[in-house]
Amino acid sequence: MGFKESLQHISKPRRRFVQGLIAGGVLAAFPTVLHAASSLAASTLTGTVPELSGKVIDLVIDESPVNFTGVVRMATTINGSIPAPTLRLKEGDDMTIRVTNNLAVPSSIHWHGIILPYQMDGVPGISFKGIMPGETFVYKFKLQQSGTYWYHSHSGFQEMTGMYGALIIEPREQDVISADNEHIIQLSDWTDDDPMELFRKLKIQGDVFNFNQPTVPEFFDDIATSGVANALQRREMWNQMRMSPTDLADLSASAMTYLMNGTAPMANWRGLFKAGEKVRLRFINGSSNTFFDVRIPELKLTVVQADGQNVEPVTVDEFRFGPGETYDVVVEPKNDAYTIFAQSMDRSGYAKGTLSVAANIDAPVPALDPVEWLAMRDMMGNMDHSAMPGMDHSAMGHASMDKTSMDQGAMDHSTM
Repeated sequence: MGFKESLQHISKPRRRFVQGLIAGGVLAAFPTVLHAASSLAASTLTGTVPELSGKVIDLVIDESPVNFTGVVRMATTINGSIPAPTLRLKEGDDMTIRVTNNLAVPSSIHWHGIILPYQMDGVPGISFKGIMPGETFVYKFKLQQSGTYWYHSHSGFQEMTGMYGALIIEPREQDVISADNEHIIQLSDWTDDDPMELFRKLKIQGDVFNFNQPTVPEFFDDIATSGVANALQRREMWNQMRMSPTDLADLSASAMTYLMNGTAPMANWRGLFKAGEKVRLRFINGSSNTFFDVRIPELKLTVVQADGQNVEPVTVDEFRFGPGETYDVVVEPKNDAYTIFAQSMDRSGYAKGTLSVAANIDAPVPALDPVEWLAMRDMMGNMDHSAMPGMDHSAMGHASMDKTSMDQGAMDHSTM
């Protein structure tokens, strides 16, 4: 049975998903399924994006057709790529970045986390009027810092439709973070739908994309494991708060496709390394909505930088980061291949890639973790409940909370 014939035996939503997994990327023309398959062969080796450096850089904002899910959509791109070109700059340099807007609507570029004059910050309506259609805006600023950052549109939903890129500023002096090799790993989320339509649906019903709501079978499972009273009490608490225990994301994989360096999971972005190398991975969360839990099974992650700032190294198995955040980690691979696994916090989907010594070696892909219900500490932080005599702990009824007796000093806001 051929590829096209096999797809006919898959349900339409599933077929659309499978096609997207294989295609995944910016296309020069409207693709056929055969074209998508050939695109896979051409892109699975590296999956890299263009890299620009120097003190004068030209960027062009435009539209390009993409196919991440089996259907063609128009994306907002910079210099024709998703992600946008990586800008590798040098601390202390005086930068001139000319940005031309070829869209039919205003646009902008915001330099996320960069210290610069407010007029150059790139936020329409606050620091400047935006870049009008057909206009070229010249950003000029001195680089006063180093580290892993990123840049993106601050106009409408353009960031959500592909307008984001990595911004790497090399330190003027020797980098204190030692590594033999490095890769940038930019995570994002893509939707085939009109972002404004998704926003409209969320305004009507905030959990419309949450398909992990509590079910009757789960209720009976709870009874079997913890008893009738506990199962009822658990649901009563959330019902009284009129909240969902699985309210973990506004948008789920039902609306989003999760990308790693502009590739869907089966397109399999790949970063190569040589045996014995110490590898620096610059993780950037360029998504519009998604918190990712990132791990590399069988490989420890030593976090050395957060949001561009060097930190005291700490070794972890996994880390979570939200939109706009960056983490640099150093790894020391011992095996020939590892899967870089970034699952959405609501466990509805994932982005993935491969770290390997050769292009033809892969590693097992883990299953998504089970969905975890929110706990009260997720909703309210670590509170000293003994300081709240007016609180009904059995039902957590907010109406019965004696606010005057709340010990604000006992509340750990850092964990809220």
